[in-house]
Formats: sequence, C-alpha cells, structure tokens
Amino acid sequence: MDTHLTNEPARARTDIRGDGATVAGPGPDAHRAIRRAGIGLAAGTLVWAASIFAVGTTGGGMVGRIGDLAGLAFQLGVFCLLGAQLRTRALGVSRAAMVTLKVEMGLLGVASVWSLLHGVMPDAVQNAAWLGILDLFWPLSMLGMFAISVKLAFAARWRGELRWWPLVAESWAVVTVPTFLLLGDEPSRWVGGGHLLIGYAALGVLLARRPELTLPAGRDAR
Repeated sequence: MDTHLTNEPARARTDIRGDGATVAGPGPDAHRAIRRAGIGLAAGTLVWAASIFAVGTTGGGMVGRIGDLAGLAFQLGVFCLLGAQLRTRALGVSRAAMVTLKVEMGLLGVASVWSLLHGVMPDAVQNAAWLGILDLFWPLSMLGMFAISVKLAFAARWRGELRWWPLVAESWAVVTVPTFLLLGDEPSRWVGGGHLLIGYAALGVLLARRPELTLPAGRDAR
C-alpha cells in the first residue's frame, strides 16, 4: 500500500451546505439551462422596455393595460434570472441563501399576479383595495432583487461581469424615479427604457453568452 502524506490544508468544498448536507452538482446541461434563462431575461426585458418607449409608464386605459402586461413579461424574465441563481447557488450553498431566493420568488409571484389581473380585469375592479395590496409587491420584489444583487456580489460565486452586473440592473429605480420626479414622464420614459437595456437586457445577454461565469472558479458544467 502506497501511503502519501501532505501538510497542505484541505481545499474547501463548495458542494456542502451549512447544515452539512451535500449539494448536487450543476449537471452536464447547466450551461444550456443558464443560456435559456439569459435569453428569457433579455426577451422579457426587451418587451417592457419597448412598451416604455412606446407608451410610457403613467397612462391609463389601454395604455396602462399594455404597460401592465409588458411588465408581466419582464417579471417572467426575472423568474428566469432567479432560476439561474438557484441552480448555480449564486448566493452560497447555505440553507439561508436558498430560502432567500425562494422568498423572492414568492414576492415576485404575487407581483406578477397583480400585473396580470390589473392588465385584464375590468376598469371597475382595477381600483379595488385588494388589488392595491397586491400592487405593493411590485416594489417589494424589486427591493428584494436589489438585496440579492448585493449578496451575490459579496458571495463572489458568479465571476467577472456577472458578479457585478446585477447591481447595475438593480439601480433602475435609483436612476429612473428621481428622473421622473424632477423632469417628468417624457424624459424618464427614455431614461427608464434605456436603463432596462443597459441593465437587465445586458445581464440576460451575458448569461446567454458566458454561462460559465455563473460557476465558481474550478467548476465546469459542460
């Protein structure tokens, strides 16, 4: 028997959760799934950006319904992003990291229900109090995405541009809301739509083109 001893410290494993359970590897089709998620995110973002450029964000009637349903397309794209983050353990391998992403999916799910209902329900129902409560989940879900982008940057499991680009995407409200308050709807329309292209749409393209950056250094899912 050949015994080999070394005084080098053991490498930390990234497939063990904080509670000691083993996390399954990404699998051979991980790159393909992440590419699909990136395409979904980019497509949903392009739909919402196009509606903002075309009709703005403050109109009522049919214009408002178009904005609601285009916003729903964006939200479905964000679900693709969250799916990629879950698959790659973007926030870490602890149970808390996984729960954070699943809670965000819940918030985004309620916000998406509001977008759908507000886009298709009769005018008399659109101002119902219960629907207004659901509307609160739109900003809550985006606040959650901002918190996730900060945690993702510190976790450093996504690499290169993908480590930092979610922060760029999540600065949308910080940039667009002050523009609306100071300059009104017309300038904020172009700023908001343009920021979506620079932030979320570009993030989707990065996911589609560089899926390997969603895995920690030394891991390969191909």
